[in-house]
Amino acid sequence: MIVNSLAGLPAFAAYFAGAAILCVGYLYAYTKVTAHDEFALIGAGNASASIALGLSLFGFALPLSSAIYHSDGILDCLIWGVIALATQLAAYYLAGLTQDNLSARIANNETAAALWLGFVSLSAGVVNAACMSY
Repeated sequence: MIVNSLAGLPAFAAYFAGAAILCVGYLYAYTKVTAHDEFALIGAGNASASIALGLSLFGFALPLSSAIYHSDGILDCLIWGVIALATQLAAYYLAGLTQDNLSARIANNETAAALWLGFVSLSAGVVNAACMSY
């Protein structure tokens, strides 16, 4: 019984490791394209930076989980994970088009700006995840 339960462990480990690497890659790419330094701001107690980055990461994790569920294999999953990453970067740029000085406002700890960016990211992730189910 236990042996049967653990038969899927290698696949679990591969998908989990791939997802972890994609999440680290996402955080790296996202923090390089934004005009503010999220990790420095979070370290300084800026809640707005934490809200925006956290919701953005959640917006990335949703389609990533859909890619894991619907993929034909680990390579297929990784390809769709990169597509999810690109979608989230596009969401950041689109959110910035609607709000002047979005990054500066987040750096100034303006919660409204952080929530706007975060929910745009989350919405993009939900739609992206749904699109990956077909």
